[in-house]
Amino acid sequence: MTSESVQQRPPVDDGTRVVPEEGYRRGLSARQIQMIAIGGAIGTGLFYGSSTGIATVGPSLVACYAAAGLLIFLIMRALGELLTYRPASGSFADYAREFCGPFAGFVTGWSYWAAWVAACMAEVTAAGHYIAYWWPAVPVWATAAVALAVLLVANLVSVKLFGELEFWFAAVKVVAITAMIVIGVGVLVFGFSSLGDTASVRHLWADGGFAPHGAWTTMVAMQGVVFAYLGVELVGLTAGEAENPKETLRKAINTLPVRIAVFYVGALIVLLSVLSWTEYTPGASPFVMIFAKVGIPGAAGIMNFVVLTAALSSCNSGIYSAGRMIRSLAVNGEAPRAVKSLGRRRLPVPAITLSTLTMGLGVLVNIVSPDKAFMYITSVTTCAGLWTWATILVAHLRYRTKVRTGLLPAVDFRLPGAPVTNWIALVSLVAVAVLMATSSDTRLGLYVWAVWFTALTIGYRVAKRSGPQTPVAQR
Repeated sequence: MTSESVQQRPPVDDGTRVVPEEGYRRGLSARQIQMIAIGGAIGTGLFYGSSTGIATVGPSLVACYAAAGLLIFLIMRALGELLTYRPASGSFADYAREFCGPFAGFVTGWSYWAAWVAACMAEVTAAGHYIAYWWPAVPVWATAAVALAVLLVANLVSVKLFGELEFWFAAVKVVAITAMIVIGVGVLVFGFSSLGDTASVRHLWADGGFAPHGAWTTMVAMQGVVFAYLGVELVGLTAGEAENPKETLRKAINTLPVRIAVFYVGALIVLLSVLSWTEYTPGASPFVMIFAKVGIPGAAGIMNFVVLTAALSSCNSGIYSAGRMIRSLAVNGEAPRAVKSLGRRRLPVPAITLSTLTMGLGVLVNIVSPDKAFMYITSVTTCAGLWTWATILVAHLRYRTKVRTGLLPAVDFRLPGAPVTNWIALVSLVAVAVLMATSSDTRLGLYVWAVWFTALTIGYRVAKRSGPQTPVAQR
């Protein structure tokens, strides 16, 4: 390795100090990081939205979640290798900037910020509807605003409070899924309740086949499945505030296959074995149906609390992620200077506040088009997520190239099968985008993304002319 390459290499954080250009405190414990990783993989897409997928494609939804889960694992291992090389709270944008150029970093950072803002618009409105289950007289916009304000305050107090909230949010989701799986297995094995007379794993293939509506319909459903996994990469943004980022993040990523196998694939197999896919109704939580038919008192209220928790968890994570990402952009001169500063608790207060206020506009989106709002928002968010994941894979490819040429050091946590697995994952992401174009609802996301990309291109040129960009590597 030449002396020039050593001088140009970004400072490597050994996990025991605060990276100077970030300025964050390492306040997230290993316990919190693990539950943040779990929570990122479990959302309302499973508890509530999976009913639509089941009704649309039948038991083949299990294959969709398994295939998408494998794709996500490859992306996360690529991210894990980059995080081991250099932990950074700007994560995706920092690696895009270092390995793909400043424009890629600019687009990735702003797109990921917009993805979380859009996702939280949907989640905070959903939370308002869930709260209305107990207090129907209170307007949805009011409960949504209160929920958003509470989460904003929690994120402004300390990173430990954010981590603790996310820990308990994730714990509720884990308990709910585990309870459903245990109850479902009891019905299948011991014949508990009236469901025991009809429950059988044969439901997975006997009621019209594994893919009753054909393979093409199953493939088109991948867009919704991919959206359900958005947020898994959130754990990468905790690198700047994790107590021991290399060890903690490595464990979180390595346990991802287990989480997907149990909480998604396992849960769906149980759901589709206890009841035939033909009995699930779009828009009704499959968990509520199972709990109610087994005879658990207050099943609907229990699951309403769980999906409320899932929505609040996603919004809590979104505030955290959006704040860190836009502050990372500001540090690199790619966002307003006003969001660059840190508060006395070493938190990006202006960045968090700006992001949260923008999320509050989600209520207006639902007022304009309440029936299609969730589909529109999720399709736009999915496009931004696909870009982020693809950028991680490309940055990893270029990192590996520099390792082979001796310009950068290798690490001991690597993506298996690279670069072949990189290209398999990239082709899969392109395939999802193509499938989105076949549906009139999801196609809108591609149109919005094209407009967004054009706007970012113009914005980048303006930002570049307004002042020289100072890469993190040279700071």
